[in-house]
Amino acid sequence: MTRIAVVLGATGLVGEAVTRELLAGDWDEVRVLVRRELALKDSRLKQTLVDWEQLGQYKEQFAGAYAVFCCLGTTIKKAGSREKFERVDLHYPLEAAALAQSSGVQQFLVVSSIGANAKSGNFYIRTKGLAEDGLAAAGFRGLHIFRPSLLLGERPEFRLGERAAAVLIKALDFAMTGRLARYRAISGAKVAKAMVNIALADTGGTHIYTNEVIHVIGGR
Repeated sequence: MTRIAVVLGATGLVGEAVTRELLAGDWDEVRVLVRRELALKDSRLKQTLVDWEQLGQYKEQFAGAYAVFCCLGTTIKKAGSREKFERVDLHYPLEAAALAQSSGVQQFLVVSSIGANAKSGNFYIRTKGLAEDGLAAAGFRGLHIFRPSLLLGERPEFRLGERAAAVLIKALDFAMTGRLARYRAISGAKVAKAMVNIALADTGGTHIYTNEVIHVIGGR
C-alpha cells in the first residue's frame, strides 16, 4: 500500500514536528499545505502554498492520502479577533475534514486541547470542543483526537504567556503526579511522535488521547 500523509499547519510547533517524524519514517509521500514553505528538503516532501479561505480549490491534495494530520491552531491575539481565531481553529479543520473524507482518507488525526468541551463557558475550550464534535460527525474510519497540555518547543513566533508558563510548569514537573499528571507540559515532538504512532496502528473508531496517554504513546 502506498502510504501518503497530508499535514495541515506544518509551519507550527507540532505540525513541523509531525512532518519531520513522517520523513524520518517510511512514508512514501508527505504533502504539506502551508502559507509559507518549510526549509526542509526531501524528495518525498511536496509543499503546496494555499489560501485557506479557498481550501476547496486544493481538494486534489487529499486524493490518495491515507492519513491527514491536522495541526492548525493560533491564538486570539495573533489572529486579531475571536472571529478570525474561529476560522483557524474551527472552520478550517472542518472544511479540511470534509475534503479529506470525500477523498477517501482513512485516518484523521487532530491536535485539540486539554479540557476541550463544546459546552464550556471558556471561548477557547468551547471552540476546540465544537471542532471535535464536528470532526466526530465527519464519518472517518479512524478519528484520533489529541488533547495535550501546555506545549513545549521553539515556535516561529514568541508567545510570552506560554514561555512564562512553560518555565513554571517545567520547574514543577516532578510534582505532577496522580491527578496532576494531566497538566504536565509536553513537547511538540512527543505529541508528533504519538500522532504518527497512532496513524501507523491503523485503528478504527473515534479515540481521544489525554495528556497522560500522549506522554506514553509519544515516548515509544
